[in-house]
Amino acid sequence: MVSRISMEIPDFLKEKLLSYYPDNIVLKIIEGYKENKYVTLRINTVKSDKLEVTNILKKENIEYDEVSWYNDALIIKNVNEDRIRTLSIYDEGKIYLQSLSSMMPPIILNPGKESILDMAAAPGGKTTQVYNLSCGDALITACEKNKIRVDRLKYNLNKQGATRVNVLNKDARELDDFLSFDKILLDAPCSGSGTIDLNNENTVKYFNNDLVVRSTKVQKELLSKAINLLKKDHEMVYSTCSILREENEQILESFIKNNIVEIVPISKDIFEGITLLPTTIEGTICVMPSKLYEGFFIAKIRKK
Repeated sequence: MVSRISMEIPDFLKEKLLSYYPDNIVLKIIEGYKENKYVTLRINTVKSDKLEVTNILKKENIEYDEVSWYNDALIIKNVNEDRIRTLSIYDEGKIYLQSLSSMMPPIILNPGKESILDMAAAPGGKTTQVYNLSCGDALITACEKNKIRVDRLKYNLNKQGATRVNVLNKDARELDDFLSFDKILLDAPCSGSGTIDLNNENTVKYFNNDLVVRSTKVQKELLSKAINLLKKDHEMVYSTCSILREENEQILESFIKNNIVEIVPISKDIFEGITLLPTTIEGTICVMPSKLYEGFFIAKIRKK
């Protein structure tokens, strides 16, 4: 059955997926790659609330569904992102266009009144969400090495009203080791294997094995730095928009085996209705690509 669809994804990716998962799961993954994703958004609770946003959507005849596991998320059913961008609530920063999968790591991080490092912050979706979830109490340091992406990050932080965020135009791997943080969010740069869209040739065109290899090198270096900067007995979240184990579980394994960190199990009950892929590390989760979700891996770890 898999050979029928092998021409639609790179051969090396098909082989990797088949080495991880049974044929029937690989077929479901590829079906997920074919789906046209719903538009999803997050309500910016710093500037607005669910009642205001939903009233405007109703007034504009925009249909939506709520998300059972996150009160601040909405699924848009009958219009595209361009239409949402015409709304006043978008211009005023009262909403943020964001995939549902990418909303999960900040929820798992559970930020409060503490120092938090976002190691690869641009364009700012997760950074502003962390700010919202902490009710503006977290002291956030957001790193981004690319100057153009830093400008975009600052723009979004300002638009969303996230004022207590210190932006560093710096590769997080180069941060001084004397720094320390209560919590760290490492949404690591990755191959994007969970976000492949078979309706968009560019997502396949630029996806290759060299990208995976380069990504794993950066991921290991970033995670090593994150663990150095994390306070002892404190927790961090490691995530990628990849479903490849060499970017996910295999990145974590050496740190676990060397007794540097331990996994803090993520309760699957938190995210009702999400189809998960099997993982090789108990307590981590990997979201299957679908019409609603991008493929996404998330682990919560504690420094020993």
